[in-house]
Amino acid sequence: MKRIFCLTVLAVAGSIAAQPTLAQDKSAYPARPIRYVLPYAVGGGVDILGRIVAQRLSERFGQQIVVDNRPGASAIIGSEILARSAPDGYTIMTANIAHGANPFLQKKLPYDTAKDFAPVTLMALLPSVLVIHPSVPARSLKEFIALAKSKPGGLTYGTAGSGSANHLTMELFKVSTGTDIIHVPYKGGGPAVIDLLAGQIHAIFLTVPPALPHVRAGKLRALGLSSNQRSGALPDVPTVMEAGVPGFEVYEWQGIVVAAGTPTAIVERLNREINHVLQIPDVRERISGLGAEVKGGTRAEFAEFIRKELRLWEKVVKQARLRAD
Repeated sequence: MKRIFCLTVLAVAGSIAAQPTLAQDKSAYPARPIRYVLPYAVGGGVDILGRIVAQRLSERFGQQIVVDNRPGASAIIGSEILARSAPDGYTIMTANIAHGANPFLQKKLPYDTAKDFAPVTLMALLPSVLVIHPSVPARSLKEFIALAKSKPGGLTYGTAGSGSANHLTMELFKVSTGTDIIHVPYKGGGPAVIDLLAGQIHAIFLTVPPALPHVRAGKLRALGLSSNQRSGALPDVPTVMEAGVPGFEVYEWQGIVVAAGTPTAIVERLNREINHVLQIPDVRERISGLGAEVKGGTRAEFAEFIRKELRLWEKVVKQARLRAD
């Protein structure tokens, strides 16, 4: 009996001694570098904003945030990597507008958008502006809509490809205005803008920064912003809603998601640290310089935002009868 009692005491003591170690292990996240999947190419908006956040997040965590660009298939390649990763917080990803549209544009995805990802936080909203070539005989958005209605299929618009932000935004515009404007997809936004400047196509929705120099130089005409308020960079350009299209509000957005099943404590830690990074003055300044509105917020708020995006694009894709080319 004495021997059994001694062994019991030792076991209890060992358990108590181990508890701090277990607690330390749990709170030690991250204990190694974090892989940050960016599902778009180097140099684009997702890449630029992601790297701004990654740098400061590395400083906060004391661990390297390893940026891994995995472009292709409207973010599906990168999203599949995250969906198949271990749910441990050591793989994170920037999701954007394609995250909400892909389930309805694609016949089959290699993951379940609603079930395979856990939202962390919304980082930024990027409004876009409808710009047209000066040869188009429309001086305002109302005139452009009237022109498009008078010539069904007579106007064209360019995009960075099917499922891209400018494609989705224009298709929402078409559904909202009852216009028929022909889609001309390109392999990237750059070639689309080049053809617009040359007058080969008539219109495009662009985020503000790349549109701004061409508008100021008189090479493109800005008609309306996709946001719910005007831009300080284009104070004389009304929103699409102001110009007579009620309820039109759409953004190229960016937020962080992780694999579903990631422990709540880790997701909350990521949320806190990313929100802290988004409040750093020079980070806010750099993101604002991209024409974006810095956001942040809770996991629940981002989850609701994604649900709204899914509902929106399900409706638009069905009404416009869209498909990925």
